[in-house]
Order: sequence, then structure tokens, then C-alpha cells
Amino acid sequence: MENIRNIGFIAHIDAGKTTVTERVLFASGRTYKMGSVDDGNTVMDWMDQERERGITITAAAATTYWRECQINIIDTPGHVDFTAEVERSLRVLDGGVVVFDAVAGVQPQSETVWRQADRYRVPRICFINKMDRVGANFPRTVDMIRHRLKANPVPVQLPIGADASFKGVIDLMEEKALMFTANGNNAAPKEAPIPSEYQAEAESYRNVMVERIAETSDALLIKYLEGEPITVEELRSALRSATISNLIVPVVCGSALRYWGVHPLLDTITYYLPSPLDMPTTKGVSVKTGAEVQRAASKEAPFAALAFKVVTDPYTGRMVYFRVYSGSARSGMNIYNSTKGQKERMGRIMRLLANRREDVEEIGAGDIGATVGLKNTFTGDTLCEESEPMLLESIKFPQPVISVAVEPKSKADQEKLGDALNKLAEEDPTFVRHFDDETGQTIVAGMGELHLEVLMERLRREFGLLVNQGKPKVAYREAITVPAKAEGRFIRQSGGHGQYGDVWVEIEPQPRGAGFLFENKIVGGAIPREYIAGVEAGARSALENGAVGGYPVIDVKVKLVDGSYHEVDSSEMAFRVAGSMGVKEALKRARPVLLEPMMSVEVISPGEFLGEILGNLSGRRAQIRNMEGQGGTQVITAYVPLSEMFGYATDLRSLTQGRASYSMEFGHYAEAPQQLVQELVRR
Repeated sequence: MENIRNIGFIAHIDAGKTTVTERVLFASGRTYKMGSVDDGNTVMDWMDQERERGITITAAAATTYWRECQINIIDTPGHVDFTAEVERSLRVLDGGVVVFDAVAGVQPQSETVWRQADRYRVPRICFINKMDRVGANFPRTVDMIRHRLKANPVPVQLPIGADASFKGVIDLMEEKALMFTANGNNAAPKEAPIPSEYQAEAESYRNVMVERIAETSDALLIKYLEGEPITVEELRSALRSATISNLIVPVVCGSALRYWGVHPLLDTITYYLPSPLDMPTTKGVSVKTGAEVQRAASKEAPFAALAFKVVTDPYTGRMVYFRVYSGSARSGMNIYNSTKGQKERMGRIMRLLANRREDVEEIGAGDIGATVGLKNTFTGDTLCEESEPMLLESIKFPQPVISVAVEPKSKADQEKLGDALNKLAEEDPTFVRHFDDETGQTIVAGMGELHLEVLMERLRREFGLLVNQGKPKVAYREAITVPAKAEGRFIRQSGGHGQYGDVWVEIEPQPRGAGFLFENKIVGGAIPREYIAGVEAGARSALENGAVGGYPVIDVKVKLVDGSYHEVDSSEMAFRVAGSMGVKEALKRARPVLLEPMMSVEVISPGEFLGEILGNLSGRRAQIRNMEGQGGTQVITAYVPLSEMFGYATDLRSLTQGRASYSMEFGHYAEAPQQLVQELVRR
């Protein structure tokens, strides 16, 4: 198990992440022909749409081998609309390779994936790609990683040349040059002495590297301060520990397209990223006692695994990807889904190479695989032994921010559409669908226009369905601004058994992002314990339709403070209705406001178009956060309401003759202007 590496390649869109992965698979002998994103024949981008669009949409998995190590690779999307794929991958990884574009440096989605990796405490290394491009700047990119990502990057390589003159790297550990062959072509770099003109710079970089590594180890620090020699093995061991503890991020570089730097990158992965044994003991909660339980990464321990992806394959059917934390998964074994409280049986067990599989007898602790036969298992579910049931921490996904109404072009396809949408929602937790009884329409919601566009295209290709789409709608929310108190009283007498529920509730605003909180403050038995859950359920249902425009209310604490009950007529249903009535009344008194999603937008454009871009953003109610010049290029960052961003790609293209690009991700919810509130209420 010490030779397993579960890693993910993560990055901003277009940093070259899929190309890096393809080269890694080829260099390690896993594929026999190099794939190219531009040619649309990559192994990891295997969906038709991924090959056509040249972007990664779903997280593909592959197992490969380098030296003595088995490397399980997850290639994730860089486009913000597919952030769920990154989230689910990071949850089951032990280490990450963050790919940066040497010209663009740290970009918005780089910051997003870095924050996601921070949340799961994933140790990582950085690969600065595209060093052969015009404008490539290694020191500037390292500096951006330090300042924009608040990280501690330590270069373990130094590029020899940049853009057209890039021809090799200096290995600062072993103090030698690695020179690349002109055609790339999977040839290992040739070792050579460090060129004389780089001698001083290499020495300076190595001194900084040694000092930074020594600062993380008491034993090495004493040696360093006393001027004693430190061996390469000691440095490597200390750097490995510091990387695994998230104290240091080693930095290497190359050009994946030309194959330069791929072999040293594989070495860096095996040297510094953790094995499952290096990671903290897996923690969970015992289903029987509710107490915390720990599981060692051992095949002898009871079986525990996390399902992190569900896909529907045209040949094998429903397939569940899983990470084993303890014990072993074997084909044909009976398991217990502790999240659902159901028994299941595993069918075939497979190792993966994107959309190709190899059947294996078992997948042991610390490893990643896939299985068929689990009908009721979904993303985030814990799989374990029924005799030792436990729950692992699940995967948290962001809420959708955009929705559209869809209907099949043929009425006869209505049922088929429902089945297809259910299958897509099984695979993608950020894709939500529901039927609107008032309008008779099916509403689908997702993380952005591209996300929904891709899903609609999948309906056509995979399910043979043509659909009509409405205009995109924004996911508005509501919030309260002051505390309020109200009574909810539900009494029905209709002869015989009646209904009686009486509650007093207080509501108060919570910090943004805190969510819903319910507190039972009843003392002295004013309301029996068995009715409290009904009050909470009623409160939750009341918050689904706010007082301003009927949008969901977020970040509210509801306190049940008083009430009364009837010995005969009270029931949980009566208290559910009373709870809902009380919260609805309190919402009206709590000065509710409408919130709109604000997107964090970055525009990169030639400087000559700055005025037009700023004018256009201003007309979209943008809040400009920063403007930065990089050579002849301007980088503008702003918060812009999502409702104002529809059609922006077309406008930007015409304003800049197609020479600018932009990216956006969800930033936060902010109070909407009164004019917009009135407009929405009128609708």
C-alpha cells in the first residue's frame, strides 16, 4: 500500500491538464499512442462532447504504474460549471497535481480548485506547464502562487530558458541539468552538467529550497544552521513530510504538449505525494452508537468505502466508482449501504482506464475501483460491513444557480424525458430537476449555461430526445434582516377527532452561508417531545417560499419558544401545519429582502479595449474589484449579478473582435436593488 498514489490533476480551464494526464499515461506505458486534445483523440476526455469542445466535463479515472508505484489518476474539469466533479474527486484523493499556465499564471478557477483542495487538506505539487509559449514566466507564476493562493511554493526545478529558448530543467535536488530532446516523443531527458550561465541562479534557488525544507524539520534545521552537509535523501525525506503536512508545495515545470518535463513530473509524484498509509486515519461515525470511530488503512480492518461517482454505461449499465478506506471489496460480496440503511451486492469489480475497464478479483484498502450491481447507491454514500456499520463524511456540493424549463418536442416522449433526467441527476449531484405543478413544466437547474447546455446535448445523443428549452432563470433567494416572533395556531373541529397545534416561534438572521438552524427552547413540557420534529418540518417547508417573491429563504435560525397542545386532538401533522403558519407570519415581520447571485468574473483582454469592456460591465451593474496590466494585456476582475451575464460571451466577442476571454464562478448572494424586486414581483 505504501506504493499506491491516489492523485488528481486539477487546474483552470485550458491550463493543459488533460494533455499532462495523456502524456503521463503514455510515458508510463499505459497507452500506446499519444492523445491530443486538439485532435479529439484523448483517452481521458472520452465523451463525444469533451472531444468536440476540447474541455473535460466529467472526472475520468485511470490506473497506471511508474517505477514501483501504482498511480490512480483522476483527471478533473477546469470549467467552473463542472465544479462538482472536482469536489467529488478531491474527497477521495490523497494528493493533487495543480497545473498552471506559465503565461497566464494563477487564474480564477485555479483559485477555486485550490480552495477546494484546502478544504479537504489535500497535499499537492505544482506543474507549471506551457514553458515553451511566448510570454512564459516561471518566477512570476511562482510568485502568484505565493501571494494569490497564500501558499508556500518551493521550486525543486529551475527552467533552462523560456518560450522559444526553453530546452531543459535544472534538478535542484541532485544539482544536474535534464536536457529535453528536440522532438519530445517520450524520450527521457538527458542528464548533463548545469550550464555555466545558470550556475549562480541554480545555487541561489537551491539555497532557498534547502532553507525552506530545513525550516520544517528540527533535525535538519540544526544541521543547516551549523553548516553541516545535508544529503539528497535527507532533503527528499523532509520535503516529503512537509508536502504531506501541507507546509510546502514543491514546484516543477515543463511543456506537456512537447513531452518535456513529464518523466521528472512522474518522479516528483512518487517522491513527494502521499500513499494511503501517510494519510490520517479515516474517521467516521458508528451507526450503532453515534460515537466517532477510526479505521486504519489496512486490508485486515472491516470494509469501509465511499461511493464518489455514479455513471450509466451503455454496455455495463449502472456503474459506481468507489474508494476503499479499509478492508477489501471483492466481486460478489454482500455489503451494507449505511447511508441508505440497505443491503446491496457487488457484481464485477474493475480497474479503470477512462472508458475502458479491466476486471479484477478485489480492490484493497487505499485503492480506487468501480463496480456494477449497486442499484440504490449514490454519490457520497458509505459502503461497509453490516456487522460494523459506519458513516464516512459525505461530499458537499454547491446549490444550482440557474434553471430552465424543458419539454420534449414530442408529447409521447414525456415519460422517457423523466427517466433520462433521473439518470443524469443520479450521475451529477449539482443537476436538479422537479415538476412545477402550477405551470405543468419540468424545471432543470445547474451550475451555469454550459453545464445545462452539455446536459441537454446528452439527452439528444445518449437518449435520442429532442427538447424545447425556455429562457434561463436565475436562482434568487430571500433572507431576513431583523429578528421576529409570531404564533402559529392550527385548530380544526369537524366532529369526532379534531386537529390542534399551537406554537410560538422566533426567527433571526444568520451569517451568510450558515444555512438553516432549528432550536427547541421548550421547557416544562408545553409541547410533547414527539411533536417537535413536526414543528421543524413545518418551519423548513415555510422557508421554501419567502414573503417577497416566493423564493427560498436562506440563513435563518428558527427557535421554538412556547406553545400548547390538546391531549386528544394534537398530532405531529397539526404541529407541522402550526409550525409552518408561525414561521410564515414571522417572515413577514422580519423585514425580508431579495438576494441575487453575484458571479466573480475575470475578463482578459488586449489593453486597447479596456474602455469598451468597462463601459459594458458598468451597464451590467458590475462592481469592479481589480484591474491589472500584464504586458499588453488587461485583467479585470469584478462581481456581476448572474441575471446580467446572459449573452455576455457574444457581446464580449463583438466588443473585442474576438480577442478577449472571460471566466466566471459563483461568488456570493447579495441584496438585490429595489427596482429589480418590483420587476420580479410584477412578473
